[in-house]
Amino acid sequence: MTTTTPLGYAELPGLMALMTGDEKHGPAATSTLDALWVLYDRVLRVSPAGADGQDRDRFLLSKGHGPMAYYAVLAAKGFIDPAVLPSFGAYDSPLGHHPDRLLIPGVEISSGSLGHGLPIAVGTALGLRAQGLTDPAVWVLLGDAEFDEGSNHEAVAFAGAAGLDRLHALVIDNSSATHGWRGGIAARFAAEGWSVETVDGRDHEALYAAYTVEHPGRPRVVVARVESKNS
Repeated sequence: MTTTTPLGYAELPGLMALMTGDEKHGPAATSTLDALWVLYDRVLRVSPAGADGQDRDRFLLSKGHGPMAYYAVLAAKGFIDPAVLPSFGAYDSPLGHHPDRLLIPGVEISSGSLGHGLPIAVGTALGLRAQGLTDPAVWVLLGDAEFDEGSNHEAVAFAGAAGLDRLHALVIDNSSATHGWRGGIAARFAAEGWSVETVDGRDHEALYAAYTVEHPGRPRVVVARVESKNS
């Protein structure tokens, strides 16, 4: 199912266009495209050949509804064959409307239900720490609407108190949350001791700079603001 021919950012729109199944979460996908690309292209230490390696970085897609951009990036990076993309959403396709870790190489968790990814990422970071594995980074991508779920607030509080400095959260803010926070989403994390930054979610250099900031002793969150899903 994998391919050995990596593609570039310019090919991503074409890869996404191959997925023509009945998908109801188009804005959820397009909002993540740039943030995902910069992460996979320049930051994450993971490859198709090392997708099961103990020392790999872990990427968890909590925002699992509307995964077309994720599939496109995985295809561009050689985890899946672009030829399978047109089967998206079909009954017998591995590319479901939510990603399945048992069917797609490189997918760490099956996701789509709001509020699960960050708690799982906290557990992953704790597990790696317990094993003495201090090199792998844990990244989790969430949507702003997921913070309508209380489980995420518990995870934010615990991770800050535990000093999980190999944990990184990437929050895509496309103004889809029901509730807001005084000072913005990043303020919620800052109150619990996280290292925080809010950037333009379409600016690749700003994303890369935010992803690579040193944050000893503290987990890190990058809030990537993009256009409203209703715009």
